[in-house]
Amino acid sequence: MGRAVLVFRLVLADVRRHRAQAAMLLLAVTAATATVALGLSLGGASEALYEQTRAATAGPDIVAYAPELGTPVAPALEELTRAPGVSGHNGPFRIVFATLTSRGLASLVVVHGAPEKPGAVDRPLVTSGHWVRPGGAVLERGFATALGARVGDRVTVSGRTYPVVGIAVTAATSVFPWAPGIGPYGGPSDGGGLVWLTHSDAKALASRDLPLAMGVGLKLSDPATARAFIDAHRDSTVMVNFHPAQFIAQQDSVMLRDSQPILVIGGWLLSFLAVAGVAALAAGRAAEQTRRAGLLKAVGATPGLIAAVLLTEYLGLALLADALGLTVARLAEPAVASPTASRVGSVVGPTVGVVVAATALAVAVAVFSALRPTLLALRTATVDALTVTAHRPRRRPLLTALSALLPTPLLLGLRLTARRPGRAVLHGCSTAATLIAVDALLTFRVQPRWGYAQHRGGWGAGLSGLPNLRDDQSGRLLLSVTVLAIALALVNTVTMTWSTAMETRATMAVARTLGTTPGQITAGLSVAQVLPALPGAAVGVILGIGVYVTVGDARTLPISSMAGAAIATVLATAALTAVPARVAARRPVTQALSAETT
Repeated sequence: MGRAVLVFRLVLADVRRHRAQAAMLLLAVTAATATVALGLSLGGASEALYEQTRAATAGPDIVAYAPELGTPVAPALEELTRAPGVSGHNGPFRIVFATLTSRGLASLVVVHGAPEKPGAVDRPLVTSGHWVRPGGAVLERGFATALGARVGDRVTVSGRTYPVVGIAVTAATSVFPWAPGIGPYGGPSDGGGLVWLTHSDAKALASRDLPLAMGVGLKLSDPATARAFIDAHRDSTVMVNFHPAQFIAQQDSVMLRDSQPILVIGGWLLSFLAVAGVAALAAGRAAEQTRRAGLLKAVGATPGLIAAVLLTEYLGLALLADALGLTVARLAEPAVASPTASRVGSVVGPTVGVVVAATALAVAVAVFSALRPTLLALRTATVDALTVTAHRPRRRPLLTALSALLPTPLLLGLRLTARRPGRAVLHGCSTAATLIAVDALLTFRVQPRWGYAQHRGGWGAGLSGLPNLRDDQSGRLLLSVTVLAIALALVNTVTMTWSTAMETRATMAVARTLGTTPGQITAGLSVAQVLPALPGAAVGVILGIGVYVTVGDARTLPISSMAGAAIATVLATAALTAVPARVAARRPVTQALSAETT
């Protein structure tokens, strides 16, 4: 039998004997790698979608806007269309800043006057219905999706009602809600949607004393000269705002400004939780692995073969989980990368660099978790490995005298914690990592929210503005990361309690022969998990505030909710540990003692 085949068969047999532990490792590493890979993949997603939309709609290289503030601006824009280096144009076209109401919702909108037959530059792609006709409106797809509008619905634009005859996408403006571009007076705009009307309908709407502007889309012979063209055509007599395609693509990425740090930081938190859980699992199996290594040594296995057998199980499962995590990231990326439906095209999925980073993370989780038990098994002599006995703790008379004054459950819990300081630290850090995610979500929830297009002057009495899509997406991602963190923390808590119970079954059996009741054993095992959870909860609250303040914009902090979450975490730890502790405590004394001597 070849070496590789032997390692594979031994690993497969061990996985079959420990299905629950294998499932836990798969769950933890899959969640961590999927979150990190998704966060790292968002870097160029917006730009890729913009370029695909631009290609599909013959998007301009530059869009120039000029607000009409009493001075005719059309001649200045006409002159731009004849400038050297311009190979095509769309417009000048009229822009009207108005309000739109539909189905009890209200929004600021920018209305573009459009030809009934688009030209060679800026040809919006109609995804539903047809292009503009007299008396009909076409809505930009991201805006229509947020509004819940479909072809055949009717919308009211500043008092005039139009049927929705089509829905389209364009690369000439930023994604919803930043279609207004310059706002009614040439400065930063409030959020709003985009509506196309025919030139005659836009002219009729403009007669209602609404703020106006003019725009023109320019196609250059050499798109790389866009910045030089803008610098050469600034006019001090007419205020013209130039938006090159690069600016529009950059503005699109603002929609994902909060999503990427949420996913990347969340992925690292989940990775730490995975390491904590799998390390506790590996530590709980240390005695078994040591005995197994002794058996392999007894039949002539080399240290290299033993290390391969012990590590391959964790590495193999981690790499499988890595593949699952990358698949999940690939499937989830389109929805996360394009929350507004304002772009067409597809994302390419995790790049080679992202795959390497996620794989390195999965390998690191496996190695950090299994390395110490593996080295311990390799360093243990064959005879000692085959006759593994409980480690005799060092006696400290003063501590023994002080501990004797404590109630039995607290005494047992303190001793279990003191004899496994590494596991206590892991559990405390696991609690802190979970509360970081919980506190970030709580802090996000209490921040003030503004819907799009809620005009400062007050309008649309009884109507509600559209929700803030960026905040909605950030909230969904924070909730997802928090749920995953809580799930991993629950699994970790149960695993650590069960591992401690199995390692100390002989000690607990001796305690029961001295009069300790199963209830006191159960309480002692729970105390051993609650004690490190207390400082972990306190540290988690502090770090949660720090993380959100660092990456977010926190105007208020829910201190009482954070304190409640910390208390609830400690209580949940006590409740979760009660079940496995109770099962272990009710094991017959003779069975526990005989298991240690066979």
